Amino acid sequence: MFALPICIVLLSIPSYSSANRNDAPIIGVLAQEVLAPQPNMTSYIAASYVKFLESAGARVVPIMVNQTLEEYKTLFNSINGVLYPGGGVSIISSGYERAARIFYELAIEANSRGDHFPVWGTCLGFEQLIYLTSGKLLLSHTNTSGVALPLIFTNESSKSRLFRGFPAEVLEALASEPLTENSHQWSLTVQSYNDNEELKRFYKILSTNTDGRVEFVSTVEANDFPIYGTQWHPEKNAFEWTRPYIPHSPAAIKTTFYMADFLVNEARKSLHRFGSEEEEKKVLIYNFSPVYTGKKSAFEQVYYF
Repeated sequence: MFALPICIVLLSIPSYSSANRNDAPIIGVLAQEVLAPQPNMTSYIAASYVKFLESAGARVVPIMVNQTLEEYKTLFNSINGVLYPGGGVSIISSGYERAARIFYELAIEANSRGDHFPVWGTCLGFEQLIYLTSGKLLLSHTNTSGVALPLIFTNESSKSRLFRGFPAEVLEALASEPLTENSHQWSLTVQSYNDNEELKRFYKILSTNTDGRVEFVSTVEANDFPIYGTQWHPEKNAFEWTRPYIPHSPAAIKTTFYMADFLVNEARKSLHRFGSEEEEKKVLIYNFSPVYTGKKSAFEQVYYF
């Protein structure tokens, strides 16, 4: 006798259409030059960035350095987002910087006409975004190389796209526990952000941190574009084990996965596709094998190109 009312209630729940959702997102991860190149080992991507994205349901294509503009444009129109990883190359003059600039400019153009395409920068990638947006070197030296910190959330964070879907207990842990791993010597100070009109127009600050002396920006999102940056490393908590200061608590692991889930869901809004399945398969990261480097590197595994 209760079947009919239950059916009526279920039918009243609005169904979610997947017509404008891409359930097979592919995200490009930018490679960067190695310090001491060898044959077939001139650039690399840390495997933790690949695992980070795969854990939330995306596939990965490496974006190689020193490709032509046309090759980058073709790839841009085939993938659904881009991640600029951390590292140690120049944000002014390197293959990493050139590719990052091209994809940044293509993303601004695409998003301006309603073609959704997310851009994410982590650590060096965050610094690269700041440089691309401002056109200036605004970074200051901070004592933040190898330390885990809690986030100091701004008022903007609660209404941000990035954090508003996080469970309350994860946000509380992020604000009270050292869950965000920092491996950088340069930071954008809050003062430098406030002094730059271009950055203030483009980004809102979602969190800050301090090294005990200087307050710096640790998380941003663009006001009008799906562009995001973290000075800290959300991917390390779950996938890197070489350093004792990387947090691996349950809350730290949840942080990794909620950050990845957000970015991949942003990529699902992009409807870019490869011209064919064969073309897609030819460039996926599956064509390469990661190398175990944990005995001598800050990364457990690395893809070399």
